[in-house]
Amino acid sequence: MERATTNGPNGAHSGRVGPTNPMVTPLLTDQYQFTMFYAYWKAGKHNERAVFDLYFRRNPFGGEYTIFAGLEECIRFISTFKFTEEEIAFVRESLPPSCEDGFFDYLREIDCSDVEVYAVSEGSVVFPKVPLLRVEGPVAVVQLLETPFLNLINYASLVATNAARHRFVAGKSKILLEFGLRRAQGPDGGIGASKYCYLGGFDATSNVAAGKLFGIPLRGTHSHAFVSSFMSPDEIIDKSLHSSDGSSICEDFVSLVQKWLSKIQWSGSSHGAFGETNQSELAAFTSYALAFPNNFLALVDTYDVIRSGIPNFCAVALALSDLGYKATGIRLDSGDLAYLSCEARKFFVAIENDFGVPGFGKTAITASNDLNEETLDALNKQGHEVDAFGIGTHLVTCFAQPALGCVFKLVEINDQPRIKLSEDVSKVSIPCKKRCFRLYGKEGYPLVDIMTGENEPSPKVGERILCRHPFNESKRAYVVPQRVEELLKCYWPGTSDKAKEDLPPLKDIRKRCMEQLEQMRPDHMRRLNPTPYKVSVSAKLYDFIHFLWLNEAPVGELQ
Repeated sequence: MERATTNGPNGAHSGRVGPTNPMVTPLLTDQYQFTMFYAYWKAGKHNERAVFDLYFRRNPFGGEYTIFAGLEECIRFISTFKFTEEEIAFVRESLPPSCEDGFFDYLREIDCSDVEVYAVSEGSVVFPKVPLLRVEGPVAVVQLLETPFLNLINYASLVATNAARHRFVAGKSKILLEFGLRRAQGPDGGIGASKYCYLGGFDATSNVAAGKLFGIPLRGTHSHAFVSSFMSPDEIIDKSLHSSDGSSICEDFVSLVQKWLSKIQWSGSSHGAFGETNQSELAAFTSYALAFPNNFLALVDTYDVIRSGIPNFCAVALALSDLGYKATGIRLDSGDLAYLSCEARKFFVAIENDFGVPGFGKTAITASNDLNEETLDALNKQGHEVDAFGIGTHLVTCFAQPALGCVFKLVEINDQPRIKLSEDVSKVSIPCKKRCFRLYGKEGYPLVDIMTGENEPSPKVGERILCRHPFNESKRAYVVPQRVEELLKCYWPGTSDKAKEDLPPLKDIRKRCMEQLEQMRPDHMRRLNPTPYKVSVSAKLYDFIHFLWLNEAPVGELQ
């Protein structure tokens, strides 16, 4: 049975199909979701109206902010949520034989038409305890959404945050390239990483499939294998190259490259740094330039960066310049990246001065080689001339922290608030259906996020409001907001008459992420010892949390 493209919950066509990954089906859940579902159904509780919050408890990577990602995939999932006959048959096999036939008939009927999803806008900067999603609907159906929603949001938000942190350390002016597909955790990890690294601030990916699926710019040149596959310039058969404007043709581009290499060797540009360069490398560069004269970027560390790679690149780049082309640059993939990038820049500047090639000194330098936040920070402190960074393993695997740890907790059922208690206060849930606001101060920075009960008045600009830590009675502050932003918006209205928020294209989500990061106070963003951002509740909600806590916690007895 094929999964259909979907109409929205109120009949309007959404223009979207189901989840990007076809493995995201109603079966992508934990077995206990089905055992609970059956128990709800058996007890006649399955249609009771429930409210769940999806949130996380701690920011990742030792930082004080997180980027919310994965919302679109959640909405795409529920928009096509329907069990096929094959799936129902499998659920039947996986449950005890005592389960009644009526339950499986009921599974055929369910979809998410009676579910409502309220969420923070994807690409937003978010903080612990504040719901990223509020999901309302029949308790059994919403319970089935728990595991797939957590699966779709946990990694997406983690890797988007990792990307944003790399962007912050690298700086706004640098190009960041995601090169992680070969090291990612399987195909879905690779596709998701490319999408959410782009959302978090990267400029392009090497992942062709992600480029097709999401419209992410693609970047890539050649590997060491391409360079070492050549033995000599004699292997190049077609040596001709038209000028960039097509007005003339160079019949022997290989000889033109050799002439330029000789000029470089005898000019002041070399400073005696090299003699004979590796001719097989030169052949590879020449061949690649013949194939891509408008996009010539060479990997220069196969044999020796200073004595061979850079002069060979320059010879080819100058030959291209004679024909009206501009070489893109070089890539460094090993060695002391700070030192090599500075030496390469000196060489390029000397070439510009010696041969009068405008702009050659600014030829782009790309660096790769197992880079991470710490490496970027170290390069900045040493001083470097790298223009672009290609980052893979540490980025897409989130090597510094393997999981975000989002949770999905029941906060209300049949209009009755519920609380989850724990001896670990960080695991105590905040009960009832809530509204969430971000309060901004005089300087334009966010000051605090505050949660209120659903029926409480909204915070107002210019009016003082008491913000309280949810669990620590001594932590409280008055805030007079200069701007108030409500965070949770309706993205799936179910059968309600609420207006549905549109899901923007990925490039707009990325833009939102960059704008949100710009709005944050610098001390919240710094890499080391960042200032914690304040998350609070209203005074009324604080009192209610502690009333419910005392009411639900069993009273001990001493003997």
